[in-house]
Amino acid sequence: MARDLAIDLGTANTLVYARGQGIILNEPTVIALNNRTQEVLAMGEEAWQMIGRTPGHVVAVRPLRGGAITDFEVTQRLIRLIFARAGVTRLQRSRVLVCVPSAITHVEQRAVLEASRRAGAAQTYLIEQPMAAAIGASLPIHEPLGNMVVDIGGGTSEMAVLSLGGVVTLQAVRVGGFDLDSAIQAHLRQAHGIAVGERTAEEIKLAIGSAFPTDNEFKVEVKGRDLMGGLPREVVLDPEEIREAIEAPISVIIDAIKQALTETPPDLAQDLLELGINLVGGTAMLRGLPERIEYETGVPVRLADLPLETVVLGAGRCLESFDRLREMFMDRPGGSSDRRTAR
Repeated sequence: MARDLAIDLGTANTLVYARGQGIILNEPTVIALNNRTQEVLAMGEEAWQMIGRTPGHVVAVRPLRGGAITDFEVTQRLIRLIFARAGVTRLQRSRVLVCVPSAITHVEQRAVLEASRRAGAAQTYLIEQPMAAAIGASLPIHEPLGNMVVDIGGGTSEMAVLSLGGVVTLQAVRVGGFDLDSAIQAHLRQAHGIAVGERTAEEIKLAIGSAFPTDNEFKVEVKGRDLMGGLPREVVLDPEEIREAIEAPISVIIDAIKQALTETPPDLAQDLLELGINLVGGTAMLRGLPERIEYETGVPVRLADLPLETVVLGAGRCLESFDRLREMFMDRPGGSSDRRTAR
């Protein structure tokens, strides 16, 4: 029997939904390779643990940046590994629905379709992440009401107002959680003269990062490499300092939300004051972010019950009701209404 999959192939995390089963995979979008033999050593959580800790001939890489494929061959191997874990073979003629950013270009769309085809999918379809998020959040998108979804992921942030089954207003910026991590790394270099890795910066963000003052704030001790002497050194960081460090990327995201609101038709904007903004995505879980957005926009903000899983759950619903919700899928590159996978 065919095993149909919905894949949220995110810059930070990959989630997979199998039709009739639910979410079967939730792992970091990382793959570890042996440069000498080109052998895949690990993927997901195991590979993520290797970032910054491998010998010279082993590399742990993220094949997507800003929601786009930056290494086609590695992405293809990653998708093949995902299919293998999900028990998908070429003989099963499986359909695959991939969630992609709204800002994706036609070239990037073709790269996703081709990577999926080469990995073994019989048919591949694409759905925009805000649309999948709205379906996953059970919003009344088929009614003549304004529903706003803000999806803040690792590499992209998207703001969409939907009504009557379509996108009315859309803003997308290639800024997300990784930009917050990079801002923390840069701050530690400039303010404290120490270097920390990508994983440490993310741990700092998760421990004390925030977009708005919150209750029960505390300081943390961070170890890094002194840029002058090269020896390990420890510094103490407080939440206010990290808030200032990540202010620039947070401001870019909030400005995009404001822009989407200003472009929303007045009648739908009235709905938003009642229905609010629905916040999804892994970075949406940053402390104080819902409060900051509500403070800046004056519009109520609701964080989804499962922010990280909302997009793939919406795509999964599309699989379960394939014929009824197929109209939500993106056209294939080139503008044709034929939504079959590119051959």
